Amino acid sequence: MALAQSTPDDLVDTGLPLGPDSLTWQLFADHRMALLGPRAAVLQNMLPSLGQGVEDHSVWFAETLARLERSIPPIFRTVYGADGEAAGHQVRDFHRDIKGKLPDGSPYSALNPDTYYWAHATFVEHVIVATDTFIRRLSEAEKEQLFRESITWFARYGVSARSTPRSYAEFEEYWQHALDERLVAHRTAKYGVGYATKGWPRPAKIPAPLWFVIRRPVDALSAFVTIGGMPPRGRELLDLPWSAAQERRYQRIAALCRALDPLYRRLPARMRLHPIAVRAFEREGRKA
Repeated sequence: MALAQSTPDDLVDTGLPLGPDSLTWQLFADHRMALLGPRAAVLQNMLPSLGQGVEDHSVWFAETLARLERSIPPIFRTVYGADGEAAGHQVRDFHRDIKGKLPDGSPYSALNPDTYYWAHATFVEHVIVATDTFIRRLSEAEKEQLFRESITWFARYGVSARSTPRSYAEFEEYWQHALDERLVAHRTAKYGVGYATKGWPRPAKIPAPLWFVIRRPVDALSAFVTIGGMPPRGRELLDLPWSAAQERRYQRIAALCRALDPLYRRLPARMRLHPIAVRAFEREGRKA
């Protein structure tokens, strides 16, 4: 899919600032983002170059949760940090040595702008979908605002933004093209959702008798959140089972979550947001 050509400077000029008044600051670190499950991570790994890089260079298979714990704070600091550009460059530099060859022999690099932008795009889409599903319905203007704030966010990584979307309409076109034409059921992505169909192994710290009692509800809940949070095309590619009845149940739960939003927002910030975001609002002298 050909998008309008633009220079990085052109794209920065169309971005909106990140800060306490931005929608990104208000939403990205909201704990309710987790209700959409691992959508962003799984979709990232369905791009062949990204999935292969994770398989070849990451501890994803051996230490899935540890990898997530290490990856999330630097990305939050790129958005909320006092020096977001320095944090973004640090995230970028983590990926300098992630390169190799795909099974067909073609080279890949995590710093290829196309690959790097896809990883970023999954976070942006996750924020929009999670908010619209579980927090409150977003207007088209708000979706456009979140997208334009994401331009500023991406610029902080110091990776070329040439040929990336410049409006939310272009972003939607880019996203649909990726779902339809570019994503595959990469082994890394299939591993990431394996527990949704096979169940979790018993964690070492949980006694066997206790695990016997809680295993089935834990497996059922994690499968519902993971599979329900995937787009239909993602479920199709990964062969994840999902029925019309499950979809109706999912939408009822989502509607209940949206109805509870006014009560949720009354909770203290430290209960609603990641600590990095709470400290950022405090640094700016603003209430989260």
